[in-house]
Amino acid sequence: MVKTDEVEKAYQVAKERYAEIGVDTEKAMEALKKVKLSVHCWQGDDIHGFLNPDQELTGGIGVSGDYPGIARTPDQLTGDLHEALSLIPGSHKVALHTLYAVTDKKKDFNEVGPEDFKYWVDWAKQEGIGLDMNPTFFSHPMVKHNFTLASPEKSVRDYWIEVGKKSREIANYFGQELGQQSVNNFWIPDGFKDNPIDKQTPRERLIESLDEVFAKKYDEKNTIEAVEGKLFGTGIESYTVGSHLFYNNYAISRGKLWTIDAGHWHPTEDVSDKFSAFMPFGKGLMLHVSRPVRWDSDHVVVFDEALQRITRSLVRDNELERTNIGLDFFDATINRVSAWVIGARATQKALLQAMLAPIDDLKKAELNYDFTKRLAVTEELKSFPFGAVWDEFCLKNNTPVGTDWLDEIHNYEQKVQFPRDKKTVNA
Repeated sequence: MVKTDEVEKAYQVAKERYAEIGVDTEKAMEALKKVKLSVHCWQGDDIHGFLNPDQELTGGIGVSGDYPGIARTPDQLTGDLHEALSLIPGSHKVALHTLYAVTDKKKDFNEVGPEDFKYWVDWAKQEGIGLDMNPTFFSHPMVKHNFTLASPEKSVRDYWIEVGKKSREIANYFGQELGQQSVNNFWIPDGFKDNPIDKQTPRERLIESLDEVFAKKYDEKNTIEAVEGKLFGTGIESYTVGSHLFYNNYAISRGKLWTIDAGHWHPTEDVSDKFSAFMPFGKGLMLHVSRPVRWDSDHVVVFDEALQRITRSLVRDNELERTNIGLDFFDATINRVSAWVIGARATQKALLQAMLAPIDDLKKAELNYDFTKRLAVTEELKSFPFGAVWDEFCLKNNTPVGTDWLDEIHNYEQKVQFPRDKKTVNA
């Protein structure tokens, strides 16, 4: 159990150290508190959802592991999310998918509307959080030959266009009810396993489909759309219709957010370099924080160099106000609630470390070609006591410091999560 007085003592030392280089730790913590993370619901139930939970995952999506305590009902999933949010400092949002609709009627994806997400809105109001939305373009029989919105079959395109339109209605409903803008993120798994003859026509079809989906105007106070590309996926290794360049151009030309998923790029690419290249032209970013291990494997986010480069870029270039940050990973080899907590706290730590730097002074040195100072200071910052500031931030936000939160997880899984599996077996 971490002692509060020890945290305070360490923080006072850290505060003074940072003050020596012109960094106000209190302002940094205030800035961090304003950053809302979008916590993804699908970590809690391995992307099964509630509309067709027995449907096999498609679209190149797969979850590894069988750690006990998976959420199987809406109440179980929201209970797990509540537990996770209580261990993450600050106020945040939860991201949903079409397949997480809660209804007592048999509904297809293209029939799901705002009324089927009242459960989530009521819960969000109770929690004091916002909701983001994602139309589900996978795990459904209407994904034909790995195609949805770019399908050569009009009936397939029409079906998925309706799914997209319904998703926008739902996102607008979230914004109206919760008073927070709902980001509606569009990712589709369309593509070919082997080299196609015609690369252009599928992209023309995708443009037409997306334009139809987005034809109706909604107040951006309530909802805004984001489009997400990918290098390749399982089953579409040779050609992805919605490539990075495709969506970069679509976002700029249509006034949409561009979604950058940290796992969707080649392992040798630095994702953080993409932000400043897009922002002078684009409306803004949706960032999916993930951790690829050689490919888009969606490992739980940790405080590594890749994450630090991402957050440094956002902070140093003042891009946070135009960037929505969401978590996007799923791991069933560990406690599912702990995965949320580890990933979210790692992201916040990386943001805080980026904020605890004399950025204006370093920019001035760079402008004066003082590259010696730039390198010296950035290197010394790596050993500055930012961990003490993080502990203070947790303390100020009434969340456990250090690994104390793990005790709560162990207690929660014993009392709440593990008994679920026993009941299932007995049933």
